[in-house]
Amino acid sequence: MIDGAHFLGVSRSISGKTWRARHDQGRNIAAIVERHGVPEILARVLAGRGIDPEAVQAFLNPTLRELMPKPDAVVDMLAGADRIARAIRQAEQIAIIGDYDVDGMTSTALLTRFLRGAGAEPLVHIPDRVDEGYGPSRMAVETLRARGAAVLITVDCGTMAHEVLAYATSLGLDVVVVDHHQAAEELPSVRAVINPNRMDDLSGLGYLAAVGVTLMLVAAVARVLRNSGHFARCAEPDLLRWLDLVALGTVCDVVPLVGLNRAYVNQGLKVMARRVSPGLACLADCARLKRRPDTHAAGFILGPRINAAGRLGQSMLGLRLLTTDDPVEAAHLSQMLETLNRQRQDMELAAFETAAMDADLQLEADPDLPLLVVAGQGWHVGVLGLIAARLKERFNRPAIAIGDAPGTGLAIGSGRSVAGVDLGKLVHAAHAAGVIVKGGGHAMAAGLTLAADRVDALREFLVGESRRQGHAQSAPELVLDGALSAGAAQMELVELLERAGPYGPGNPPPLFAFPGHRFAYADLAGKDHVRCTLRSRDGTEIKAIAFRSLGSPLGEMILSMRDRPAHVAGRLVVDDWNGGRRAQLLIEDAAVEIG
Repeated sequence: MIDGAHFLGVSRSISGKTWRARHDQGRNIAAIVERHGVPEILARVLAGRGIDPEAVQAFLNPTLRELMPKPDAVVDMLAGADRIARAIRQAEQIAIIGDYDVDGMTSTALLTRFLRGAGAEPLVHIPDRVDEGYGPSRMAVETLRARGAAVLITVDCGTMAHEVLAYATSLGLDVVVVDHHQAAEELPSVRAVINPNRMDDLSGLGYLAAVGVTLMLVAAVARVLRNSGHFARCAEPDLLRWLDLVALGTVCDVVPLVGLNRAYVNQGLKVMARRVSPGLACLADCARLKRRPDTHAAGFILGPRINAAGRLGQSMLGLRLLTTDDPVEAAHLSQMLETLNRQRQDMELAAFETAAMDADLQLEADPDLPLLVVAGQGWHVGVLGLIAARLKERFNRPAIAIGDAPGTGLAIGSGRSVAGVDLGKLVHAAHAAGVIVKGGGHAMAAGLTLAADRVDALREFLVGESRRQGHAQSAPELVLDGALSAGAAQMELVELLERAGPYGPGNPPPLFAFPGHRFAYADLAGKDHVRCTLRSRDGTEIKAIAFRSLGSPLGEMILSMRDRPAHVAGRLVVDDWNGGRRAQLLIEDAAVEIG
């Protein structure tokens, strides 16, 4: 099965990847089987992710009780909680400025729901992606202050907004920043900067999404209010019923599913399955999501629909959906988001075709290019991150997509990175060097603004900086957990593997190769997917789909190799279309069988 370091002898797949097996963990596999009585294949998955035998039960059953730290673990958490609690007790007007992505909207929704439950009705502002851009603006601060705000909370933004928050303070606002983005040594001079990624924070919680930090904050505020006797006048909010928001924001922000995040997502998906939130329940119905929600459903079905509102300049729709308890309003808002998502998909596909051709030309000129920067006129700012993500997936290197901002002389960019390349640091370096007007982000994603005529200068700087930091382009790999046949890929196996979830960054889903299978059927699905049926040598079959593969080498191979043997790799999921419940393969890669 393994030729040297090459699994199934695949040194270069149709996607240009080398296949290899996960590191041999034979001793740990045997110890996990013996100590915990789990099947060998589950033990193999656990050991392959570095889970020691003594840590298996905690990993399989992550709980908030065991993993939630004390509030004082994060710098400024107590200061921020005290100020917010005082504002609630004294009926001061609280305002919130949140980001327009899913993490920002779920953070804002969670904070809004908590404040309402504690007896405070906040003023809420989500910036317009096109007109305002990321983070707090002077106009937003002025408007909220004029409406009576005394305390301003920024969520999923604010760490780098020194000038605007200094202005907010000068207007008399007490500001609490709740964020998780990378921080410089100098922080805004405000009441509290609650960010586990600030340089002086030793909590080790830098992997949290903003919504995870927000849950810690509202728990700390609830504790202060409880100790002060506030909840003798009103019922204490049940924070656990909003874990679906925490799970959704955590998954969609693509942060590592380790530690506390595993408990957030594991418990939050259970709340989501109970359809506690009318908004998320209606959104799932609009998306025809019938199965029990998992990380794939959160990240690729529900999240994009909420994101569509922010991407197309109507982010308050997403927030209204996440904060409403009215099923009729939830159904109406869900349908609006569904329509916006279809518009977003059309814009994304059209722009990506141009972006991919530009990327191909760049790589023809320099095959070792460590980073891609593409730009196009007319690209909507709301789809730039999606274009960058597709480029990253196709070409296995960081990518930044840049669109123009008509009438401003500026251009706006959004980037996505690969493991081992901290894109946020590269963007900060570009800002420090004066190449861009502003920018920020974290290791895997970043945004920036620059003069429209500086795109080539940005490309030259980032490529040079990447090479200076040793980010040489390496051959991409696909790491596999083993080999299966279509006959072995049954629902029992899928359900067994789900025990080691939730899967995502930091806990990658198990990938299996299906050697020597044939594409018994293949066709288009939706706008850019390819679906097929794999048939093993003994005649058993499994349904499969390769998402967003139309026009790619993988998609063309599936459509053209009818009844020819190939090695196919992917992850197993549940397919419950039309009320059924069967195993399905999500295809990641394929290679022609040799010999």
